[in-house]
Amino acid sequence: MSGRREELRGRLDAVQARIAAACDAADRDPQELTLVVVTKTYPASDVTLLAELGVTDVGENRHPEAGEKAAEVAAPLRWHFMGGLQTNKAGAVARYADVVHSVDRAKLVASLGRGAAAAERDLEVLLQVDLGPEFGRPSDVRSGAAPTDLASLADAVAQTDRLHLGGVMTVAPLDVDPTPVFERLAALSQRLRADHPGAVTISAGMSNDLEAAVAVGATHLRVGRAILGERPPLG
Repeated sequence: MSGRREELRGRLDAVQARIAAACDAADRDPQELTLVVVTKTYPASDVTLLAELGVTDVGENRHPEAGEKAAEVAAPLRWHFMGGLQTNKAGAVARYADVVHSVDRAKLVASLGRGAAAAERDLEVLLQVDLGPEFGRPSDVRSGAAPTDLASLADAVAQTDRLHLGGVMTVAPLDVDPTPVFERLAALSQRLRADHPGAVTISAGMSNDLEAAVAVGATHLRVGRAILGERPPLG
């Protein structure tokens, strides 16, 4: 275990150094950013080690793996669910997630609201935006709402008890320069805040493109592989 701990420490330090350098280049304070370490497919023991190394936010993509891990890890962490989510699983996810990054339709808003109310918990949600079609990737398999649907979706969240609209999220299409994609997300975020001033979160940037996300104002970075290593095949 000590070997794995040191491996994670080295990788985490390297990512934090990248973030610091990106912030310096963008004249930003690193304290403005939240690093969400994506631990999908990795064991709960890795999450515990990361918590011991100072990580406060972890991300998962699949239920029930995410719920089982949240129940097993004793450390006080903020759990982010960021995978595509079926409405029939939303209630279960609302019982343990603190933030859901992948809200992309009104039915999911309603299901999460019912789940959060039943669990007597408040849940932050981010609107996932599909920007693939705007950048020549209409065939990408991406979850996400069309930019034109964001206003109505945001209103639905705002009108749902126990849900808090945190902001927006996107995944840059494969083989596309991420900078204009993230610039577009930042512009959508600014427009959204005109009606929902509290929706300040911009979740963008992963292992390969975090620098581009920092440069355009991302507040949350979702980094997995650069910290945990190459992922084992999904079962």
